[in-house]
Amino acid sequence: MTGDRDGGRGVSGGDRADRAGDDDRAADDRAADDADGSDADDRVRRLDRETVDRIAAGEVVTRPARVVGELVDNALDAGASRVEIAVDGDGTDRIRVADDGRGMTRADAARAVERHATSKLPPDGDPVGVESLGFRGEALAAVAEAARLELVTSPGDGVGTRVVVDGTAEAAGNPQGPDPAVEPAGRAQGTTVVVEDLFATRPARRESLAGANAEFARISSLVADYALANPSVAFSLEHDGSTTLTTPGTDRTDALLGVYDRDTASRSTAVSASVEIGGESAGGGPEPVDVAVSGALAYPSVTRATRDHVRVSVNGRPVRNDRLAAAVREGYGRLLPDGREPVAAVDVSLPPGRVDPNVHPAKREVGLRDADAVADAVASVVADALTGADLRRSAGVATDLESALDPVGDEDGSRAGAFADAEPIGAFRDLYVLVESGDDLLVIDGHAAHERVNYERLARAFDGEPVPTAALDPPATVSLSTDEAAAARAHADDLAALGFETEAFGGGTRRLRTVPAPFGRTADADAFRDALAALSGSAGGRGASGDARDALLADLACHPSLKRGDFEDLDDADLRDLLDRLGECDRPYACPHGRPTVLSVDAATFAAGFGRNR
Repeated sequence: MTGDRDGGRGVSGGDRADRAGDDDRAADDRAADDADGSDADDRVRRLDRETVDRIAAGEVVTRPARVVGELVDNALDAGASRVEIAVDGDGTDRIRVADDGRGMTRADAARAVERHATSKLPPDGDPVGVESLGFRGEALAAVAEAARLELVTSPGDGVGTRVVVDGTAEAAGNPQGPDPAVEPAGRAQGTTVVVEDLFATRPARRESLAGANAEFARISSLVADYALANPSVAFSLEHDGSTTLTTPGTDRTDALLGVYDRDTASRSTAVSASVEIGGESAGGGPEPVDVAVSGALAYPSVTRATRDHVRVSVNGRPVRNDRLAAAVREGYGRLLPDGREPVAAVDVSLPPGRVDPNVHPAKREVGLRDADAVADAVASVVADALTGADLRRSAGVATDLESALDPVGDEDGSRAGAFADAEPIGAFRDLYVLVESGDDLLVIDGHAAHERVNYERLARAFDGEPVPTAALDPPATVSLSTDEAAAARAHADDLAALGFETEAFGGGTRRLRTVPAPFGRTADADAFRDALAALSGSAGGRGASGDARDALLADLACHPSLKRGDFEDLDDADLRDLLDRLGECDRPYACPHGRPTVLSVDAATFAAGFGRNR
């Protein structure tokens, strides 16, 4: 790791220096106030420095994933080629991050746990344009305020150093708070940081955390982001002694394999290109700048239900940037099926002076000069990379409607009548079910109708009635990314309520024992992934809003539903069953996504078309 162990809050270096000066002057100001006879009961008073430092520590270290992120930043800035992360429980018990970077001398190691001490920024330096992943010298100090921290480091040229700072000492009766203990230690070149009893003296912070599986899912997702943003670095992640993620440190395709699975990695293409943006320097305008775009793009046949799998980084730092993520999706264009999102990892390299890394307290957002031009460059590179790649995908169901056809039922799809007196007379184009009903010919979109049936069956899973399921014999295996696997453990109960009973099967693989099977049609692995994505995004649990839950169930209902190509195998009895099940629905005349299920042509339309009176 680098010789400062820093990272932290999103304010400028100048602000930090000003605050430090304010803190140093606080005691003198209070003495002057006392000399002036100020009222001791004034409500607005200056805090002492120790209190200010504790507040700052709480702002930097908000949850275990933040600690992991800061330590990984430091490892990468130290030039590490391998980063090993181990987490116990939810991360408050123990976090260990080890690297093979440059390491630190004893003097640097002792100074690294002090506030505002950094090797990445000169004392009077400008934080904008810094080339490291982090520069603020307070992450280790902040962690040490909230936990017991042990740092063992060596530059590789002699005996190493161990520094221990126990932020829990005050709870044990030490009113002075943590004092660093420095002693010799043996270690190969690099740095290991162990954080234990995080938030031991901040019970409210600890109680505000989610469950162990949910907190680890955040850590897992973050490490996956770093692994894909830095494919030349080998990453490993352990949870409670079990390895959940490994990447070899070779290239992005191999990193994609480590984070996702062999199928995703094999159906992907690498991207590496540069686009020049900016004005002409000869006329006094800004110098043109090269925007380098590299990454791995899964083919459009590999999709997910949410946007969480579009991973963007800037100069090797994982960031949340809606404009860049949208540019990646824009590059896919109309290659993606409706409602589906791509799997992609894209890094954008820019000169450091055009990136402000300090616009967000958690360093998860960055400010970019010429942001629109950069986004346009990303979209064009992605589009070019996908040209000629394996772009096969399933054809969508046609929904074009003749003008003479009008939807049946109210606008919201509610029931206008049952189908008890209707009679199926056949199928058309292997998708549409033709039904005679009195003087009308009904045309039913078989897929949309089956979606409605499946949706209403699935909705009962959250209303006390179990969803119909089918046991898989033998059970099916599904390869998940590391964050998907963590989410599967965190939401096992909700998945079971939807009909997915799973168990761990080693690494990132889950074994599916049962799947939803409304109307006898079993769901598939994509339906399981969609349910997992929605639940992990707090979009589908019992505590979620009704709209979010409905969106999840609508996606689930789509997968096992009859599609074009299935209807040629249905006989009259099967068509009758579908019509009966649709008639039992509360809202039979619209699919869960709002499209009509039933259209009608009355006898008068036929008569007029053929020139008849009736």
